[in-house]
Amino acid sequence: MGCVWGAGIGAMGQGWWPQGLCGAATGPCGASMGPWGACGAGTEAVGQGQAIWGQARGAHRGAAVACGGPSWTVGSPGARGAVGQPPSASVDPVLPPFPPPPAARAPAMGLLSDPHCRRALSRLVLRLNTPLCALSYVAGLGWFLALAFQPLAPRTYMSENAMGSTMVEEQFLFGERALSYAREFAGHKKKAGGMPVAWLEKTMWTLGLEVHRQPFSRTLPFPDELRERYMVKGTNVYGILRAPRAASTEALVLSVPCSEGPHNNQAVGLMLALASYFRGQIYWAKDIIFLVNEHDLLGMEAWLEAYHDVNLTEIRSSGTLGRAGAIQAAISLELSSDVVTSFDVAVEGLNGQLPNLDLLNLFHAFCQKNGLLCTIQGKLPRSDWDSLPAFAHSLQTLLLMVLAQASGQPRGDHGLFLRYRIEAITLRGINSFRQYKYDMTTVGKTLEGMFRKLNNLLERLHQSYFFYLLPSLSRFVSIGVYMPAFGFLILVLILKALDLWMKLSKSETGGAERLWDSDHAGGEVRTLPVPSPSPPHGTPPRRGPTGLIPPQPRFPQESRPGLLALVPPLVICHAAGLALYYLPVLGQHVATQHFPVSESEAVVLTVIAIYVAGMALPHNTHRVLAGGGSDRGWMTLKLLALLYLALQLGCLALLNFSLGFLLAATMVPAAAAVQPNGPKVLLAALLVLATPAATLLLGIFLQRELVEAPAAAGEGWQLFLAALAQGLLQHHLYGAFLCPLLALGTYPCWLLLWNVLCWK
Repeated sequence: MGCVWGAGIGAMGQGWWPQGLCGAATGPCGASMGPWGACGAGTEAVGQGQAIWGQARGAHRGAAVACGGPSWTVGSPGARGAVGQPPSASVDPVLPPFPPPPAARAPAMGLLSDPHCRRALSRLVLRLNTPLCALSYVAGLGWFLALAFQPLAPRTYMSENAMGSTMVEEQFLFGERALSYAREFAGHKKKAGGMPVAWLEKTMWTLGLEVHRQPFSRTLPFPDELRERYMVKGTNVYGILRAPRAASTEALVLSVPCSEGPHNNQAVGLMLALASYFRGQIYWAKDIIFLVNEHDLLGMEAWLEAYHDVNLTEIRSSGTLGRAGAIQAAISLELSSDVVTSFDVAVEGLNGQLPNLDLLNLFHAFCQKNGLLCTIQGKLPRSDWDSLPAFAHSLQTLLLMVLAQASGQPRGDHGLFLRYRIEAITLRGINSFRQYKYDMTTVGKTLEGMFRKLNNLLERLHQSYFFYLLPSLSRFVSIGVYMPAFGFLILVLILKALDLWMKLSKSETGGAERLWDSDHAGGEVRTLPVPSPSPPHGTPPRRGPTGLIPPQPRFPQESRPGLLALVPPLVICHAAGLALYYLPVLGQHVATQHFPVSESEAVVLTVIAIYVAGMALPHNTHRVLAGGGSDRGWMTLKLLALLYLALQLGCLALLNFSLGFLLAATMVPAAAAVQPNGPKVLLAALLVLATPAATLLLGIFLQRELVEAPAAAGEGWQLFLAALAQGLLQHHLYGAFLCPLLALGTYPCWLLLWNVLCWK
């Protein structure tokens, strides 16, 4: 009776084996067949009445098949079974006579369980580590640049059935009334020297809204010289249009920031005209909140915290707030001209959050219906996607979105809504393309259509994407397409860490190679003989059966540093990060007393001083410990730094892909190449260029180039200082995590790499 193992097909001297992990071997009549080549050899014959099992283990010499081990043929001394012979344990008493069936083995034990395959894999990683790292890095950058191609960026589509089935018929005709409201608001605003709270309350009450005001105040951690404010006081005014067909369980928001000067007066007028029109309609199933917030983001944060009854940023507000239902969506409107030539939509929110893509698709659909030009990042979409100029245009738009998202700063009042799981966008009316002109009636119809579609929602927007990149308004790149670009960059760190781990493992075993036999139930471990140290001077040589045994060479015993050698650099680097995070704001008053600088200048200069001083800290304290200055010490520290950096960037990319990708693109090459034995000057320059501060400076110059407004060196430096101050303010005012992330995570990790460079 013949036995066919798995799906095997027996032929004359040939068998089929399903697990060809290290290369399946076939042979002529009488030759052995094995799924792992030399790592395991077996035969099956037809008509022999049994399965002939053969397994070869040990350091035998023979012809290698793929894994570097010997290949066995029937009749050889190493083969345990041959055609026509029953398996016997007398040939190799160490191995069991009948190994377990291959189907019972764990799937992961196939390749790595065999010592020959492990050695072959380790040699491959060690020899080709640098080419593999370079190839992975180039593949990551190439994948990212290819995201602007049409095959990787499909067209956008509406996923929510409640918004994409049919279009509504807009009937807004109050364009002239909107301009009248805008002129009246501008006059009262100029007369009051700020937001005319009393006039707004009176006007909203006349329109039939439920009117409320909210005074608030906030003391900044240090003066904001960009807007010249320190102690901020303001008032938000909003009116609620109660839904006649529902019980005030859900709401929509139309917000307009009240800016200083003549800016955004037309947006307030259009909002009041829309409130007047919406008041006369009976189909509303959600409450609509018309909000005018003062002091841009500060006023919006104060209103959102009071509405949701939380206090996240220490803003003090008073007054009884009237509440509507749970807010489903919000639109922030900014207009600064009576005539609009195009609309630019902003989607980037706090910490790089993005709204649901369906909300953006809804705006794009109504712009196409009403003939409005719409842009993103200030770029008009192109129709010729197959040409090279179109690819360059899409790549510019994509890079601008990546830079805006990586900054972590909200590009409009909508950015703070996203923290509360409220889908929101900011619409900015632009008067730049003179050949296209749209009046307030057309703009009002677009907003009316969007609100009527949002009114049909039965649940929150959740059908479409929350993680995406936009090379244009009509095309998008989903998370499943752009994540491999980041994965290739992180693979460089993993490969380099694996290389260091293997080298450390070899040095730890002292040249011995351990072989684990996974086929044995007892887990037998066999160790190859290692030359022992030579005997002391004067010791007579040992005598063996055949004569004198020559003394073996002595290997130098390098002192092995323990984990204690890694404690000083870890403590020093993270202490520098804590100082970078806390000292600039806490020590601003001390700096202003001893130096002729303002508070904001003191904060920024203290950040720069601590950042640079971290490079000059005593990074050689490990030398006082036994074995701390050895090669094993810096290899262990670099291994820890690489894994630390890979973990940080991996977690960051899940929250803010753009920031994680930019940091990976700049820090990964330096992290992989740094070592104390190479060219110090070149590696130090590469490591300095890979700092987060250098990444920020390069990002500023790149952004100005992409918007076709290149900055000189002096202007770029001033923008860099302003970006540092704004980053600190964004963290203390709104909770942006960019500042603590760089100070407490990325900067200490970079200092560990600098420590590796200065190890000797």
